[in-house]
This record gives sequence, structure tokens and C-alpha cells, in this order.
Amino acid sequence: MEIAHPYLLFLGDVPDALAAKTAIGIVDWRKDWCLGQVRLQGCAADTGLPDMKIAEGAAAGAKTMIIGAVNAGGRLPDHWVASVIEALDSGMDVASGLHVRLGDIPAIREAAERNGRSLHDVRHNDMTFATGKGTKRQGKRILAVGTDCSVGKKYTALAMDRAMNERGYNSTFCATGQTGVFISGRGVALDAVVADFISGAAEWISPETEAENWQIIEGQGSLFHPSFAGVTLGLLHGSQPDGFIVCHEPTRTKMRGVETPLPTIQQVIDMTIQCGRLTNPDIRCIGIAVNTAALDKDEALAFLAKVGEKHGLPATDPVRFGMDAIVDKVSAEFGAP
Repeated sequence: MEIAHPYLLFLGDVPDALAAKTAIGIVDWRKDWCLGQVRLQGCAADTGLPDMKIAEGAAAGAKTMIIGAVNAGGRLPDHWVASVIEALDSGMDVASGLHVRLGDIPAIREAAERNGRSLHDVRHNDMTFATGKGTKRQGKRILAVGTDCSVGKKYTALAMDRAMNERGYNSTFCATGQTGVFISGRGVALDAVVADFISGAAEWISPETEAENWQIIEGQGSLFHPSFAGVTLGLLHGSQPDGFIVCHEPTRTKMRGVETPLPTIQQVIDMTIQCGRLTNPDIRCIGIAVNTAALDKDEALAFLAKVGEKHGLPATDPVRFGMDAIVDKVSAEFGAP
């Protein structure tokens, strides 16, 4: 799938920044590919890019309009359809990470055909995956797991991959969600894979490699989330990580979108080890990544120190403070590059 850039990011009228996490993630890691954002009236998210009309974005040279918003069920709201058609009529391709296929909407399909434009449905693919086999494969792997969904697993994996490469490791980021695919150019949106084949898809995402190579795998959902635990478990079994990083947001008391209480970090560590031993008996926790965006710097540092001491693990905020402490843990546990 070749998605042409520069991008114009469509945010629609989403109610908060989390609902625009696809667009925000692209800007954070591929800002040089982005020209501007399109926001409808009532949009409460902002990537920091210049606001543009669709025609302005096309005139500025945008090649693809990316639907950079997410919602429950991955639907395309009816009132967004006109914007997608306008982008196609303006000469752009359109890419989406939603569950719905753009071409399944007749008006969008017809607009793409009459303009000779491409529709990219990143959550869908033409691959046929085998069921997971659980056979130990060469190479080393790190998986980001979470106390909840939307706590920073993608950012943690990307930051860890960058930090390990900077320290001399041969490391690769493996995308398992639509935003990660936009950022990396390769991967599979696991939440769109038929349940029987999730672990097999995870094996495909992180295949056998050279013994000294590392694959840093983007996490999905949480083993404790009643909506998404099935995807999380399949990813854990298929990726058979040697090490995992627990991602956490300290101000939450309930899991996002449900009334289920948030698990503790220790519960996540224990459950991940218990379940992960099925495909890697040597699985271990190598660090804690905390999204401290809601805390000031002193509060964040104090919280990280407390969490690190409590669990005997390096704790950091990947965005604010980097991943050096967890890379040090990798060196201690598995050896220097």
C-alpha cells in the first residue's frame, strides 16, 4: 500500500484529542509529511497544524487526505461523507483507518472512480494469515502492554525503537494499529483481523530475524479491558515478547469507555507474565512507561520515582524524559549491542 504524501489531516468534529489520536500521532512522528488540518464546526481536537479548507490543502500540494479520527465501532459519520467526496473531487486520494471500507459507501466509490483517485483502507488488507503456531523464533522482541487502551503504547514502542537504534541496537518498529501503519509504512491493524488469526498475524508482523535484531511491537488494548482483551491476548501470544513495557496513565480510575475499574500496574505485570509464558517461558517486564501529560514536571518526576521504586523497574515518560533508563535495563538483562 503506497500512500502518497504530503498529507492533509481530516479531524471532523471529534470531541477530544483522544478521538483524533491518529492525526496527532502522525504529526508527532511524521510532521514533515503533513501540510495542514481540516476541522469541522465543533471539533475539540487540534494537531497544531494550520487549519485549511480542503480546496486550500489541495492547492498547497496535498496528495492524500487522511481521516485522522477514531470512534467506537470505526464508523464514518454520515456528515463526513461530503468532505471525503470534496477531497476526491479536488484531486486527492483518501486514506482511512476506520473499520468501514470507504469504497463500501456508494457516493465515495463513485467519486473515486470518476476522478481516478485511490481509496486506502489501512485497517483492511489483502493478506491471508495462518493461525498462530507459538513456535519459538529467532530474534528478540519487546511488546508494549497497558493498564488501559489509549495510554501511550504506540508512543512507547516508537520511542523505544528510536532510543535503541540511537544506542547501537538493530531495532525495528512493528505496527499493529492504523496510526502505526501510517507512520511506519508497514504493519497490520490487528483489531480488524478475524479472531482466530490474530496471533498468526502477530507472528507475521514480527517474523524470525537475526539473533541480535530487536523488534519493538506496538501494543493494543489491555488484558483487563472487557472490550479489547481478546486482541491484546492474541497479540501477546503471537509476538512472544522477551520483554514488555507496561504503559499507564496515572489519573484514570476507570477504563476508557466502560465502567470497569483500572487494574494496578502489578496486576498487569503478573497477568502478562502468566499469559505470555504460553509462547515465551522467559518473558519479563523491563520497565514502566507513564503518560504524565496531566501532571506538572515535579509531580511527574515524583510519581515516576515512586512507581519505579515500588516495582523495582525503570519508570519514565517516553515523551518528556526519554527511554534511556529502559534501554539500560535491556543492556543489563540481554546484553549490549
